[in-house]
Amino acid sequence: MQVPAHFEYQRATSVEHAIALLTRHGPETRVVAGGHSLIPMMKLRLAQPEMLIDINDLGELAGITVAPGVLRLGAMVRHADLLGSAQVGALLPVLHDAERVIADPVVRNRGTIGGSVCQADPSEDLAGAFCALRAVAVIRGADGDRAVPMREFFTGPYETVVGPAEVLVELRVPLWSAGSAYLKVDRRSGDWAVAAAAAAVATGPGGVVTEVGIGLTAVGRFLAEEAEDFLRGRAATEANLVEAGRVAAQHCRPTADQRGPVDYKRHLAGELTTRALRLAVERAA
Repeated sequence: MQVPAHFEYQRATSVEHAIALLTRHGPETRVVAGGHSLIPMMKLRLAQPEMLIDINDLGELAGITVAPGVLRLGAMVRHADLLGSAQVGALLPVLHDAERVIADPVVRNRGTIGGSVCQADPSEDLAGAFCALRAVAVIRGADGDRAVPMREFFTGPYETVVGPAEVLVELRVPLWSAGSAYLKVDRRSGDWAVAAAAAAVATGPGGVVTEVGIGLTAVGRFLAEEAEDFLRGRAATEANLVEAGRVAAQHCRPTADQRGPVDYKRHLAGELTTRALRLAVERAA
């Protein structure tokens, strides 16, 4: 039987209260919402926080709002709520694509988007999607809010820029893309990705790509900036989409594990990038 180490527990009544508790109890304190990532790690004693701060009562962090030019997602938005939003699906289909392949309905009903990105698991689905969309994370601490591009949010596996006395409160997604998509290969439905790719594109006259974002999952990088640089300013022809996939594969950094060898994952990264770009372009038309 797997049992977590001893820990204390408090329930936050506001974001400010959560920050005060984090400040008071120190760096071995963790915020918990859905708990589908943290609790299993605690049971295995891979994580041993001394204090858990429950933020499930913070409804102020659970909103989905469309403002001029931006989609605002509270960190406490549940996966099921994001997937259930027809407005999100119409504006940013990549997010619905990703949500459909996250775990199972039990996890999606309780897990939160903020918890997913703060876990910073290299195989997490939404991270690549938010990076492709150039989303911005809003992080609150005792000194107020700061905005960090999602492309700078992750500092390593299971590490982010969120400080020990800070809380992710919102994700702001600019609505620049005309089409977007997320594609994933996994060993069974709802499993962690063997590899995945997210793509968002905006096109101009003649099908020229005016802006592009590409995010990767489970291949050592969340970004494929070299592939973006190649495709930006070129026509979205099949040959150029295939070449962008080849560039993404060339620059990713997969590692061999139980899900497959390096060459296989690199091949998947390239193929999925091309297919995600192709679908994003089709949706932009």
